[in-house]
Amino acid sequence: MTDRLAAEFEAHRAHLQAVAYRMLGSLTDADDAVQEAWLRLARADTDEVRSLRAWLTTVVGRICLDMLRSRAARREDPIEDGHLPDPIVTAVDDDPQARAELADSVGLALLIVLETLSPAERLAFVLHDVFGVPFDQIGPMLDRSPAAAKQLASRARQRLRSAGSTPDADARRHSEVLDAFLSASREGDFEGLVALLHPDVVLRADAGDGPLGPSRVLRGPVTVAGQAQRYAGLARSTVPVLVNGAPGLVAAPRGVPMAIVSIAVRDGLISEIDILADPERLRRVLPPGLTRHLAPDAGHGADPLSTP
Repeated sequence: MTDRLAAEFEAHRAHLQAVAYRMLGSLTDADDAVQEAWLRLARADTDEVRSLRAWLTTVVGRICLDMLRSRAARREDPIEDGHLPDPIVTAVDDDPQARAELADSVGLALLIVLETLSPAERLAFVLHDVFGVPFDQIGPMLDRSPAAAKQLASRARQRLRSAGSTPDADARRHSEVLDAFLSASREGDFEGLVALLHPDVVLRADAGDGPLGPSRVLRGPVTVAGQAQRYAGLARSTVPVLVNGAPGLVAAPRGVPMAIVSIAVRDGLISEIDILADPERLRRVLPPGLTRHLAPDAGHGADPLSTP
């Protein structure tokens, strides 16, 4: 492979990573898909390729489609057992350009609903609606006509709308609601917690084998507020971060990360709370530079898992 072609691939790496992440919901799997695309490029004859970006996007799409089909064959059901996609976590004081790019990123709530789509629906929706790939390119990837690919994307949109996966766009309200929820959690204000929750609120906790297990999915304001009260100690040891471009939290008692918390706001109320507390995955998804923000908790010596 020539140095020029290698340099071109690197120029497209961020785009390919974005495609793979939205397709797979896993940063590790996305890295694997991009690496496989690199290997395929090294073996390919690209003399007739007019747009390397489009060619690589197609290659990554096919790789991700195979990976999704493999997951489906194993009959994994990640939503019902609380499994969450990998969040992208960044510090709130990142440079403005990085924050602007993240503002356009796919939120965690949408990624969760994407997990419920068939592999073909997800490919058609992500490539067309998120990245603008025309259906006449998507159809052959699925061994279907462009019209059939268009129908798949339409079905995906309908399912996303019916799931209410589009949160409010008001970032200020998002921050206000998150701050209010955090305050009520710290104070053990059960009624205050309930008042902030949407009637259809769902809490997903992906705890892996960690101390906050087991993983679970909870629904309804009273049930979710009760769960929040159980972990009031964690709410007292949080650091604000951006989770997929939206305000979120890292719970880090004594400076040790124990959970990433993300919320979705709909109709001015919290409609989703997503908590990643799997220690192994926390180590993978938290950027090393973020640790400087996780100062040891000097405010109190309470057990982070104690109830109020």
